[in-house]
Amino acid sequence: MPCEVKPRFLVLYGSQKGQAQSIAEGIVDEAGEHGLVAELSCLSQNDKYNLEKETAPVVFIVSTTGDGEPPDSTLHFVKRIKQKTLPTEQYEHLCYALLALGDTNYANFCNCGKTIDSRLQELGAKRFYATGHADDGVGLELVVDPWLEGLWEAIAGALSKMASDKDAHLKEDPRDSARETPDLSPLDVKLNLLSLTDDQNSDLAGASLNTDSKSAVADLSSASVAQTAVSDPRSASSKESPGLTPESDAVADISKSAGETQTGDAGVSRAVSEASLTCSLPPLSESSLNVPALPPPYLDVSLHEDTIDESNEPLNKEALHEVPISRAVQLTRGDSVKTALLLELDISAHPTMTYQPGDSFDVLCPNRASEVMEMLHRLGLQDQRNQRVQVSLRKDTKKKGAQLPSYIPANGTLLYLLTWCLEIRSVPKKAFLRALVEYTGDGVQRRRLQELCSKQGAADYNRYVRDLALSLLDVLTAFPSCSPPLSLLIEHLPKLQPRPYSAASSGLRHPGKLHFVFSVVEFPACPGRPAARRGLCTGWLSHLVNLILVYPGNTRSSGSQALPKIHVSLRPNCSFRPPSDPTVPFIMVGPGTGVAPFIGFLQQREKERQENPEVAFGETWLFFGCRHQDRDYLFSTRGAVKTPRREAPTWQAGSLSGRQRGFGPAARPGGLIVKKKNACNGDSTLFMKSIFFSPLFLC
Repeated sequence: MPCEVKPRFLVLYGSQKGQAQSIAEGIVDEAGEHGLVAELSCLSQNDKYNLEKETAPVVFIVSTTGDGEPPDSTLHFVKRIKQKTLPTEQYEHLCYALLALGDTNYANFCNCGKTIDSRLQELGAKRFYATGHADDGVGLELVVDPWLEGLWEAIAGALSKMASDKDAHLKEDPRDSARETPDLSPLDVKLNLLSLTDDQNSDLAGASLNTDSKSAVADLSSASVAQTAVSDPRSASSKESPGLTPESDAVADISKSAGETQTGDAGVSRAVSEASLTCSLPPLSESSLNVPALPPPYLDVSLHEDTIDESNEPLNKEALHEVPISRAVQLTRGDSVKTALLLELDISAHPTMTYQPGDSFDVLCPNRASEVMEMLHRLGLQDQRNQRVQVSLRKDTKKKGAQLPSYIPANGTLLYLLTWCLEIRSVPKKAFLRALVEYTGDGVQRRRLQELCSKQGAADYNRYVRDLALSLLDVLTAFPSCSPPLSLLIEHLPKLQPRPYSAASSGLRHPGKLHFVFSVVEFPACPGRPAARRGLCTGWLSHLVNLILVYPGNTRSSGSQALPKIHVSLRPNCSFRPPSDPTVPFIMVGPGTGVAPFIGFLQQREKERQENPEVAFGETWLFFGCRHQDRDYLFSTRGAVKTPRREAPTWQAGSLSGRQRGFGPAARPGGLIVKKKNACNGDSTLFMKSIFFSPLFLC
């Protein structure tokens, strides 16, 4: 019997933090269950795909980073398709679908995906499925899940259409068919936007999302809950797992009777009066659950007692610059809602670190030492923290395209791995929770993890995990019978990413210096997080500069300590720059710390005016605001919160034609309402005349 050739399609992804890649890999893993073959490539792997000759449907999964920029792995692809020399029929043979990931808390939502989508259309490509725009600000799964549900029918329809067109092409005159374009109109996609506070809506939406995928489940052996497990002991061949009873339609049916109280394996009954991270209420507690397929394990991890001469510093130092923090100033009063700091970096020893206003840079920070030690203790590996970690691919893995994580060093210690390589603060994805089920001994806790990763439990996952920004440590604390191996963490935790910050200065005014401003992020205590904590990078920076910090009302720090150093790398942003033509007016809107990059704009304009007094510079207007004028009025040179002159912009130096200030709750991003006006060297008449012809910059 000849082997049946399965139809193929191509999956391309562009990912910065691993989310787009994870979704793309999930599509490839599920393709076989729909009788298809999927080929996976990163958009940077030009040698693995050729869109100019591609005859199969293409699925793009792309994220957006920074101020609407493409991920690093997607930059060259975007530049290539944006070439103006490309003909309009460049991709007229191509049919595609695109899922864009973004975050509405930042400017230029899903900009990379939108750019690729529109440019492919301009070059003649046809969509066979409606584009999805997933918002990490409210939960990617609200769009991703229904988009993936409809993708398989859309691919089947596109393949059928392409096959019929090919048959028609063979019967017709090639010259006639070449002039025709396949009718690949996008299929309608019904996206069920779930209310994050409505359990009933969640259940209804979950019930409407039927899946044909088969749940791959594995055996939970006694070794899988060993306190010092390193590698996943499961075989790549799947067996049934306790608590998961596959039905005929391959959907896990997990149910509990309505009158049953939740009882742990210890036999202690607990009456549940309200839902929480660890407890659910009807109807969810009584529902049959659609849980995602078990992600196939693909890594073997072992620890070795080799002696390693390893410093506690990042591995890729060749791509980083180690620079001292020469100055730190607190811009807000102690009783303000948020604490804003301005840091000055001394980059004079790095002549290649030249920047322009509008550029940003990355700060590489480590995980908190206390959290790393807590994680080691939770894994039962605290005594092995200085042992070398060896990671290899499992020979029996069923994960397609499995690769060793590029950010895991070949000869790093376990302590180094958890400090510099893995984002242990990241919110566990549903696939991770699904994998944790296999290592949870208590039946009630196992059921609750199944609920949180199920479609029926989407609202609970958002309310008790994602919205509260819980970390893996928080989840493991809440589910004490869960004991995952180290290999599972390496498979599911994303790479520890550097944090981007905007330059808040101009190199013309501050040669050899680089300023940036940030607010210290605070995560309050909540039921799933017993103790409050600060943001990973902002909290680390705040602690780092504590001894050299200049507080409001002071001109110098309280002590003379050695200057702390951090590792940074520049990220030029050619799309966020003041107009190159000095006669062009422009408008800036930056409430709160969003005003920071515009300080660099104004410092640059000020120096340009001084160096070119004969030029008629265009109008410049700035809109900014804060909650309280006497507490968090950033870059003010007078009043209760006075910024030193060296950091404050020279409002009266001619660099600014006018400014509008807003104070109070209305002066927040997305809703700036001017309550107090102070027009310096300009008036509203000039502003109204220029507003229709001026570039607008928003932070």
